[in-house]
Amino acid sequence: MAERSTAAVDVADNSGDEPLTAKADGATADGVAEAQQTADTSTPETGDERKNGALGHVAAPELHSGHKLARRYRLEECVTRLDGFSSWRAVDEKLRRAVGVHLLPAEHPRARSVLAAARSSALLGDPRFVQVLDAVEENDLVYVVHEWLPDATELTTLLAAGPMEAHDAYQLVSQVSQAMAAAHREGLAHLRLTPGAILRTSSGQYRIRGLAVNAALRGITSEHPQRTDTEAIGALLYASLTQRWPYENDAYGLSGLPKGVGLIAPDQVRAGVHRGLAELAMRALANDGATASRQEPPCTTPEELAKAVAAMPRIRPPEPAFTAPPEYQRTTYPQGTYGRSPSRPASTTQPMTAAPPPPLQTRTGKALKWSVAALLIAALGLGSWQLADTLLDRRGSAGPGGTQTTDSDEKPVKTAPKPIAVQGAEEYYPDGKPQNADGVKNTYDGDGSTYWRSKSFIDGPKLAPFKQGIGIIYDLGSDQNVSAASIGLRFGGDHTTVTLYGTDSMSSSTPVDSMKKIATTETQGTTAALAAPAPVKTRYVLVWLTEVPKSDGDEFSSAGYKQAITDVKFSG
Repeated sequence: MAERSTAAVDVADNSGDEPLTAKADGATADGVAEAQQTADTSTPETGDERKNGALGHVAAPELHSGHKLARRYRLEECVTRLDGFSSWRAVDEKLRRAVGVHLLPAEHPRARSVLAAARSSALLGDPRFVQVLDAVEENDLVYVVHEWLPDATELTTLLAAGPMEAHDAYQLVSQVSQAMAAAHREGLAHLRLTPGAILRTSSGQYRIRGLAVNAALRGITSEHPQRTDTEAIGALLYASLTQRWPYENDAYGLSGLPKGVGLIAPDQVRAGVHRGLAELAMRALANDGATASRQEPPCTTPEELAKAVAAMPRIRPPEPAFTAPPEYQRTTYPQGTYGRSPSRPASTTQPMTAAPPPPLQTRTGKALKWSVAALLIAALGLGSWQLADTLLDRRGSAGPGGTQTTDSDEKPVKTAPKPIAVQGAEEYYPDGKPQNADGVKNTYDGDGSTYWRSKSFIDGPKLAPFKQGIGIIYDLGSDQNVSAASIGLRFGGDHTTVTLYGTDSMSSSTPVDSMKKIATTETQGTTAALAAPAPVKTRYVLVWLTEVPKSDGDEFSSAGYKQAITDVKFSG
């Protein structure tokens, strides 16, 4: 990657800017297709945001599905064609995973700034942002390749279903403000933080796409980038609380505010809004100096907003609703008339008859109780006598050595697990950063001196949060009942944690939490033996390392937390 350059997107660290009132242009497609909008109907921009670069007659490249870039990225579907560039869903045929691609002609006036912004964003390497994987100028084309998250949901889609719960809105503003604060510390701004730029993964984590790149594609710059991004976060929080866009124009499937009344506090738009979050949204939005009802100082940078969120009392998730069981209803049965004469109309002079005695309190009932008790005692004595007789017979039939002889010495035969051959393998890296893809074949070649290795990490043994884990997916050729595995490791020490998962493909885009767990173990030696409580039927098995020991430097990497796999064997 080139040296970090942010001049193209104007991300100078400024604060104390004026209230923001202007408008931004159309839609984007940065991983999941967004609805294309025109410049006349798009969301309001901040006042210090502006577009640079005359487009002239530069048209988006006329490419088609099936076209390959660098003999590797196959274009599948065009999701945006706007302002002389196009965005595609594509497939990385080398790593067999879905990716997103932005394309524009090399002579496009924004081509240089897009390349600079993409390379700067790639150097950040923060997992809270959708990662830029490649930025290339080739054959009169400039293209930027980024992650594609098929399991993530746009904030636009979430808001279409209604306003968020207070806990979800709190998580949104907390995660997004902290991520943007980290980006601005590195000199990077977004300038296009819209509901379409925020994705929520299946694990509940929010990820931001299009850092610096979205603005560069549209030629958007800002004199006060920190205030621009802070106001955008405030608008996202406002929308999540009210399902309304905090400007007069409708945008992103949300209705705008009534015209001519200005910015209304969220708790005046919708009843039941969390007051602390409502005040936080007002502090982040440009409001001509007015803030929340308590007149807290406005937040003008993502750092200030993140600190304000952290200072709030933590909002807990709502308690799950449980349905109370129905009340127990006592069933009464009518008393029978057996043995008694039919009831007659009672006269006022007839004396009241005594109530019948409770069951088993009559002479017949007492006799019945004693009879049952005698039968139980007799049965217990008979059973004890038979048990003693059986024990004596067994002792008499024992051999001279005191061991009991049997008619047959045969023992039940236990089937030993059979080895399962590995037909192929690929490295699994959902964050888009492989460790040693070419060394995967060394783990099942039958040679213990060859191995697949990881890079060296500074912190450990646990790799998270810098990296969730490292591993390899093995293809067993067909569905097999996997019950055990033996993993040969190159480095011993404190400590290595290995987990086996069954999955449905060798794609790195499949999240670990959607796979079926087979077994897990922790070891300080050079062999990890795993045994499943019950066999799991699967064709593809992921060997996933989440904790690795500290080892000395070698010819491949420096000293640090690392591991290498020498041999993998499955059985079932």
